[in-house]
Amino acid sequence: MNTILEDLYKIFQEYQRVTTDTRKITEGCIFFALKGDTFDGNTFAEKALELGASCAVIDNPTFKKSDNYILVEDVLTTLQDFARFYRRKFDFPVIAITGSNGKTTTKELVAAVMSSQYNTHYTKGNFNNHIGVPLTLLELNDDHEVAIIEMGANHQGEIDLLCSIAEPTHGLVTNMGKAHLDGFGGFEGVKKGKSEMYRWLTAHKGTVFVNEDEPYLQDNIPQGARVIGYHRSTTPSLKTPQYEVTLEPSESFLKVGFLNSKGEMLYVLTNLIGEYNFANIATAVAVGKYFKVNTAKIKAALESYVPSMNRSQLVDYKGSTLIMDAYNANPTSMRNALLNLSKMPQMHKIAIIGDMRELGAESPDEHLDILKLAQSLNFNQLITVGTEFGKVNTVTPSRDEAVGIKGVHFTETTQVAEWFKAQSFDAETCILIKGSRGMRLETLL
Repeated sequence: MNTILEDLYKIFQEYQRVTTDTRKITEGCIFFALKGDTFDGNTFAEKALELGASCAVIDNPTFKKSDNYILVEDVLTTLQDFARFYRRKFDFPVIAITGSNGKTTTKELVAAVMSSQYNTHYTKGNFNNHIGVPLTLLELNDDHEVAIIEMGANHQGEIDLLCSIAEPTHGLVTNMGKAHLDGFGGFEGVKKGKSEMYRWLTAHKGTVFVNEDEPYLQDNIPQGARVIGYHRSTTPSLKTPQYEVTLEPSESFLKVGFLNSKGEMLYVLTNLIGEYNFANIATAVAVGKYFKVNTAKIKAALESYVPSMNRSQLVDYKGSTLIMDAYNANPTSMRNALLNLSKMPQMHKIAIIGDMRELGAESPDEHLDILKLAQSLNFNQLITVGTEFGKVNTVTPSRDEAVGIKGVHFTETTQVAEWFKAQSFDAETCILIKGSRGMRLETLL
């Protein structure tokens, strides 16, 4: 295997490009012929070479037609091994980020802060799985000074695998919540799976950043771990420790405070809403200060960051305020989003919430709990979307009390889209749109 990796590296040194998609072929790149549920990349290898790839890595000997085809036992394993092989060429900090909620926003905030002082490479989009992490690592170059690698997981063992590929020097878990319960085998499985990062870093003498305000995080840190703790300070003071961050009063966007190098409080008005985003901001402050980023640069980076990709985005829609948070959803993030809507200053509040996926046997109870919470907050309108919410509108598993439904239910997103486009709103209206990725609620706009 080492010979194959060395051969790949010689080719890679000249062109610095790999791809798994023939639509993204560039001259001289290495094409990895991955398999999917509905395709076999081996069948595209010849096309990749015709389009200009220097070689194609395949695992089916039937398709090997020349020396430009590199035959391996398994293409995916080779891609991961090559990414690890290449990552070891660099000795700068590699910061890994995972968690049930907020990992992408945290990654973006940490990247903004670190980029203000260092040449920083970080995960783009949602390239955070067993394929995306290797591809992200293979974009590193000698000009970089730090890398930030987001790691997603929906079953146990995945974070351990991603750590073994990226070999992070530092890492953090944003939180442990009720996400991917089906794949992890319940909430205890989530805690075990997410803490794989702690165990890997401890075993490899890495550094763990820990939000001390988050439940479960400290309980899952192994003995002997090197820990940098940070937390929220409830009383602003010039005597607060280095890694404390305060939450300041503000009408809508989050305002935070932290100490600069002179012991003076710096106050930052961000473009983020919802108190649930405070932990993401505090993490970026703590990581930045640990790596000695100038505090004025931390402030500027946080103030310039604007959320995107349907994550807590504020949108002006027909004169109203719309919170587009439809990238994904689980019981923890849904609860946070609903509570935040209830605190928004607008008089008229509308919640449009879609099914939460991958909850397994716990799905009925979790959807019922969310439905009851939404009803208790007395929104002007409550719209539920999807089959899972549809079930608990009439069924109360493990419950004796009846559920009275306030609002409207739609089975399909296309149905609620038609309803939504026919509505009129004003400046006193705030709308939340929240649901799992598969619901595609962003199509309402």
